[in-house]
Amino acid sequence: MEDKSNREHDGCSKTCGKVEVPSEEELRALNAMRAIKEKVREIRSRMSESSSLAGAEQQGRRETLEKELERLKSEWEAWERDRKKAAHERMVLLGHEEPISDP
Repeated sequence: MEDKSNREHDGCSKTCGKVEVPSEEELRALNAMRAIKEKVREIRSRMSESSSLAGAEQQGRRETLEKELERLKSEWEAWERDRKKAAHERMVLLGHEEPISDP
């Protein structure tokens, strides 16, 4: 038979105490997204600088930079999903949203 106090403690581990706004998970995602945004700015700046280069060299550099932008975009989308999930969890803890039930 399970001890009721252990069950209450387990259920309380996420809900008791102060809820940080934004949560640690949200901050981690937001900081990662900020870093990605800065990298994108740098790449776009390099792309505009590379427009002064000669044909083949410019094309190769531009393709490399575009691939990096694509990679950063997918990384951004992953962090955005994590951020939204963390925000939802916080809102559930605060009682503003209902938990998502898995089928």
